[in-house]
Amino acid sequence: MAADKGAIDVGATLRDLRRRADLSQRELAEQSGIPKSTLARIEAGQGAGPAFRTVERLVRAAGGELVLKLPDASSAAAVDESPQAPDHELRDELRDELRDELRDELRDEAGRRYPAHLDVRRVLTLKDWPGAWWVHSYTLPQRLWPVRVPELTYDLDRTRRDTRRLREQARAQVRYRRVFEGLPSTSWHFLAELPGAGPVGELRAHERSLDLLLGEDWGDRRELVLEGVVVAPGLRTLGIARQLIELLASEMAVADIRTVHAIADGGNVLFLLACGFELQASRPSALTLEVRPTRPWLSAAPGPPP
Repeated sequence: MAADKGAIDVGATLRDLRRRADLSQRELAEQSGIPKSTLARIEAGQGAGPAFRTVERLVRAAGGELVLKLPDASSAAAVDESPQAPDHELRDELRDELRDELRDELRDEAGRRYPAHLDVRRVLTLKDWPGAWWVHSYTLPQRLWPVRVPELTYDLDRTRRDTRRLREQARAQVRYRRVFEGLPSTSWHFLAELPGAGPVGELRAHERSLDLLLGEDWGDRRELVLEGVVVAPGLRTLGIARQLIELLASEMAVADIRTVHAIADGGNVLFLLACGFELQASRPSALTLEVRPTRPWLSAAPGPPP
């Protein structure tokens, strides 16, 4: 936590740091030795400004570091000339601010603010509520719901909270690109990557020759065959696979390729339909060839010739 950008909201900063550390007010008070009532007043912005030593103990107990910087003349003069942050960083910062404001607005039926570390969220569909274990498909009409569904929910289990936060962070940071190195011109390879973690998803496709397939000259018309789309198990349902297909479609438009074919089964069919694919009346048959293993010792046994 740094104080080099002017006055800061100590209460809001401590509340955000405590949420990142997944600590309740009671837990942070116990670890820092600061009374819980004092911590609650600081986060609520009540009373006089807290002592520096108090803030330092709270920050360190939450796993943070308090840094003070005194601006000099050269740094103050260079402030207006510093380059602006990239657009995606500004968007991420704005999204975090809006999420913090929304979190402050969410209160229980008694008007109390929810603990910051619980990441309270609105229940828009049954899928948003962990308590909807009784309707796995989330398709039950509201009039048939056996229990009252709350407007707000949160995860009490820390492992579940950490998993949700990691998934949200991954969705915001994942980057997409097409790979050309070491591939023939007819190969299409796209990657979804996380900075510092490497690939977390990929899409592969290849061009096929209509002249060889249909036995006649089709000129310059080109088509693709989708080989597969895979995403790391912990990051599925975040829209990564859909983004890869959208990137493929945009590259096809640039290359003036109109068609891509795919073969799928089960839930993959529904996914491709949601991405704009259409079912075809004709489809290839699934065939299997099984080869029996060779056992040389059988040939050594005496017997009549075949």
